[in-house]
Parts: sequence; C-alpha cells; structure tokens
Amino acid sequence: MNFTKIILAFCVILIISPTLNAQTKKIKRPKNRVGVTSVDNFVQESFDLYDKVYKYDGYAASGQSLDDDDIDVLEEALDEMSSLSESAPDILNDLDGVGVLKQGKATLQMNKAKKALKYSIKTAKELLLGQRERKTENEDNNSKSDEDLDDEVSNIENNNDDTIKNANTNVSDGLEVYSKYDFVPGDKPIFFDDFTNDFIGDLPSKWNTNGSGNIVKFNKVEDNWFELKAGYRLFAIPDINQLPEDYTIEFDLLTSGLSNQTSSGTRLFIILSDANTFTQGESSYVSISIPLGQYAPFDIDAYNFFDNQNGMINSGLSADIRDEIKNQPHIAISVTKKRYRLWVNEVKYVDIPRFIEKLNILNYLKFHVYGLADGEERVFIKNVKVAEGGIDLRRKLMSEGKISTNGILFNSGSANIQPQSLGIVRQISQVLMQDNSIKLNIVGHTDSDGPDDSNLKLSKDRAEAVKNALVSIYNISSDRLTTNGKGETEPVADNGTADGKAQNRRVEFIKI
Repeated sequence: MNFTKIILAFCVILIISPTLNAQTKKIKRPKNRVGVTSVDNFVQESFDLYDKVYKYDGYAASGQSLDDDDIDVLEEALDEMSSLSESAPDILNDLDGVGVLKQGKATLQMNKAKKALKYSIKTAKELLLGQRERKTENEDNNSKSDEDLDDEVSNIENNNDDTIKNANTNVSDGLEVYSKYDFVPGDKPIFFDDFTNDFIGDLPSKWNTNGSGNIVKFNKVEDNWFELKAGYRLFAIPDINQLPEDYTIEFDLLTSGLSNQTSSGTRLFIILSDANTFTQGESSYVSISIPLGQYAPFDIDAYNFFDNQNGMINSGLSADIRDEIKNQPHIAISVTKKRYRLWVNEVKYVDIPRFIEKLNILNYLKFHVYGLADGEERVFIKNVKVAEGGIDLRRKLMSEGKISTNGILFNSGSANIQPQSLGIVRQISQVLMQDNSIKLNIVGHTDSDGPDDSNLKLSKDRAEAVKNALVSIYNISSDRLTTNGKGETEPVADNGTADGKAQNRRVEFIKI
C-alpha cells in the first residue's frame, strides 16, 4: 500500500466522529436538458462528479472511513473537476445567438453546476488532506453566489443599452415544469401597471406611498421595474379602491444583494386592507409575508385581523424558496370569496379556505418591505396585474363555444409564452381531453404598439405558440387545432392606456 495513501486515510479517519454536523443538503441535478450540447455535457459531467464526492462526504459524515480505492476515486475526480471548471467560460460563448429563454435556462443550470463543482473541489481536497470542515446546511445551500447575482441584476442605468432582446425559441423551452400549474388569472382587468409610461427615477404615476420608491431600469434585465423601499410602516399602494369577491393578483419579483447576511426578518408583505391609509388597516386586514432571507429556509407567514381582533389565522407555512427569490419569481394570488391561494412560480404554497373572514370589506392592496440593509439589499416589482375572476373558462367554452382571455402572457414583442400562463392552457387542454370531437381555432390579438404588419405576424405567431404548447405539453392532436391572427385590428379597449393595451393583448379559443 502506498505510504502517502496510508497517511491520507489515517488523517481522514482522525477527523471523523459521530458528533460531526449533518452532511450539507444535496444540490438537485437539473431535470431537463437545455438543448445546447456543450452546456448539457458540462452540467451532466459536473453533477456526475458531484455525486461521487457527495457520496464520500456522506461516508465521512456518518463515521465511515475511506479506504485506498475511495482515495483513488477522489484523486481522479479532483483532476477531472479542475479541468472541467476551467472550461466553463468557453462554454458560455456557445450561448451567443441562442434565444433568451434558452439563454436564461442555460445560465441557471451552468450556475448550479458551477456551484456543485465548487463544493466538489473543496470537499475532495479536504477529504484527501484530512481537513474536512463541516458547515451547516444553510451556509452551503445558496442558490447563487453574490458574483452571479451581481452580474445578472447590477448596473442600473437610465437607458436601454445592452438590454437583453427577445428571440425566437422553442415554445416548450422551460414550460414543462409548469404543466400542472393550476392558477388561472381573472378575466376582467381591474388594474395593470408595467411602468412603461413612467420616467426612470420617478414614483410610478398610478401608485401612492408614505416614503419613497422609484422606477429603475437594468442593463441585463428587461423593462422598467418599481423599486420598493423598506422601512417601518412604509407602504406602496396601487390606485385600486374596490376589489370584488373573486379576483387574482400577479406580479414579477426581482431582488439584488441578498446573501447569507440578510436578516431573517427581511420580508415582502402583501396586504389586503379595509382602508386606503398608510397602515395595515383600520379594523380589518389580511397579510401574507414572503421571506427574503437566504441563510436558512424561512416560512411564508399568514395572518388575518378582523373587527379589531386577531383572526383565526396566524401561521407559518413551510417554504424553502431561497432559489426562487434570487431568480426573478412570478407571484400569483387567487382570492375566491373567503379562500386565499398563493403560488411562487409553479408551486402553490398557500391555500387557506377561510382566510377572508368577512367579505366585501378588504378593498385595497398594499406592498410593504421590511428588513433590507440600506444600500445593499433591494427589491423590485413589475407587471402588477389585478383582475376580476370567477368564470370557469372550461364551462364557458363548453356552453358558449368561445372564450377570450388576456391571461396568456408572452414576452414583449415575441411569441414566447411566459410559463405562468399555462394554467389557462391547461384548462383548454382539459376541455379537449374531455370531448375528443371538439376542434378549436386559436386567434391571437395584439395592442397597437409597433407596425401593423409586424403586429399581424406577431398575433399569428402567438396563436401558433399556444397551439404548440397544447400539442407538445398536453399531447393534444395538432389536427384538432387551427390558428389565426388579427393583429391590432379588433381592439376591445383603448390602446392609449396600459390597462387598455393589456386587454387588447388576448387570445381567443373558438369551437369549429
């Protein structure tokens, strides 16, 4: 037996004891391939090596000594990992010319693979040298490094330079995971704000606040964003003065600067209130708070308060959403009379049947951020949409033979379906599955922004994208679906306002 290996094995044995902390939580291997060969190979090889090292780290954590063969495997893996790590920058060059959805998916998977490699190299060296220092699960289990995040959402500028442009991509890229997503947005718009009509640096025109907040633009993230300022009893309130019994709320969330140092009390509160005041409410309100801390998984908190008394709900709902919080999640809320549901991306985390104890008194929506480190940690929102709901699109399509919805969203100027729109597509698929004789014509409509001919083509492409989603994700026969586009020629609302444009961007399903 090689003397060096004996020494290494002896060192490994010395550092192992039953009192060691538990092994760090395993990083999940991506389920789906990106479709870029170099990226897919890098991710696969990284996680193959990661699985080896993680196994031997588990042996050490449980008190099992490593033998000669184990050490040989670790030495070989270390050489391979070092070589693989050096190839990562070159692989990123292969993303040039690839569609934006595929770029985003590839970047996320590369970052996860690099994180796995970083853990593997460090752990393999420590195991071989007998110097394995165990961190807690929370210290090791971060979704991205600060450098990754800073590269993604830094450099706020007052112009459009270097903004990522949309490109044609495979319609099913990134959508499969949303195939069982059951959120369906309301069908009658109440409020919509994408901040496109606001000036950079100003407070958005359709909002009020008792502190501050401003519109910003990033050089690597699309569109205008509203920065929510944190503070004690500091609220941002959209211009809504009446909410029905059944409605939905949606918005995109972006964070910057969050890290292991972010306070455990750092949260985004979404409040439904009985008063248009800079308080939670006069006598009644409900509040859901989304945790922003990164060093541990924190609960989503739910609390209700009615008639100046604590309500029945004061609960913490388990949710490890640290990865989502740092990767621009879509938040969706559905209020159906007393029932309250909340989704983060495709996952439903809140479903409380009697959260709204009294109907028709909570008419105001408020946002409140608390606990951010000033100048370091930041929170932004965009595409805030509130819409009246209550209509089951499946029943309406079956009874009336036609439905129109603006709940299927696309990336600006493109036919790329936003994944959170699949709740509606899923309902359409259920109608088609229930009755095999039904055939549908899918018709796309746009707002008036852009040239007429471009909008006509875009509307046709969007209708075709919906058809492709029904075929590729829900296995509907393409023979049962036809498509058409009307461009901007059949508006249903005023194209001079953001609300009107949102209503005009719609998709119709017509039985044929």
